[in-house]
Amino acid sequence: MAADTFWNNRDQAQKFIDEASNLRKRIEPVIQSEKQLEDFKVMVELGEAEPESEQIKIQSELDRELIIFSKELEAVELRVFLNGPHDKNNCILSINAGAGGTESCDWASMLMRMYQRWAESRGWEVEVTDALAGETAGIKSVTMLFRGENAYGFTKAERGVHRLVRISPFDANKRRHTSFASVDVIAEIEEAGEISIPPNEFEVDTYRSGGKGGQNVNKVETAVRITHVPTGLVVASQTQRSQHQNRATAMKLLLSRIYAQRIDQQKAEMERFYGDKGSVSWGNQIRSYVFQPYRMVKDLRTGVQTSDVQGVMDGDLDAYVNGWLRAGCPLKRMQGIKDEDE
Repeated sequence: MAADTFWNNRDQAQKFIDEASNLRKRIEPVIQSEKQLEDFKVMVELGEAEPESEQIKIQSELDRELIIFSKELEAVELRVFLNGPHDKNNCILSINAGAGGTESCDWASMLMRMYQRWAESRGWEVEVTDALAGETAGIKSVTMLFRGENAYGFTKAERGVHRLVRISPFDANKRRHTSFASVDVIAEIEEAGEISIPPNEFEVDTYRSGGKGGQNVNKVETAVRITHVPTGLVVASQTQRSQHQNRATAMKLLLSRIYAQRIDQQKAEMERFYGDKGSVSWGNQIRSYVFQPYRMVKDLRTGVQTSDVQGVMDGDLDAYVNGWLRAGCPLKRMQGIKDEDE
């Protein structure tokens, strides 16, 4: 960065600056933790030379500081697990209602709200790029873009089928229903790189945007849908004001999905991680959310569970995400090792 020619290529220079910034973010917490440990050692040595009454005060102060230090150290440790090639990238999360009709559409909308709150609690920017409303209530499908540090690295833990058990608000007889929704997570690819799509391989359709307000809504065809003919992949964007912006967003989504599909083909041993989630129905879920007859949310991969259902639905997902990262699920699957529940 100190070279005289560094700023000759501004785009390349910005990449180096971003890379240096990311490296500092990874190194500085470790250096700070080492300094904190040295301070603790000094406090212990000083405390041993003090009278017993002072030792109690120092011990109490150390206990408080260690609680804070442990939380900071845990955050540093989790970053070690985010070593995938795209973990630092933004993330594209899609939710699709499964078996269960109106119940599943309502469940999909509940998951959408949960992930929005979780992402916002982490300081990420959330953008809904496309949504399809259910016939009676909820949503049939939605695609959201999370922008933030390590968005894909953390969110990839949520990929799979999510199961809900509750007394249905849509059932006059108040019977208990089971609903399913699938969550798909892929990394946003900023640069196409080796991905090249010939113009004759995709079809672009425009249509009128749906939603609330705006002079263009239902008047001008600003929404864009792109279909990749060879694979059948379909992406859409309708949240931007102009057709040009929606087309750019949809193309970025398409490139990301094609890239994820190519990863599937090249790394068959990681099929369960990147590939098939199984059918969106009984027996394929990664997590169960039980509202009645008891209250519990349990991750079937790691065993992490809690009775604070409302907290989870309000976006308190860190325990599940961190538990999945600590369990090394991606690493085990790369090595062909099956999970214990398999």
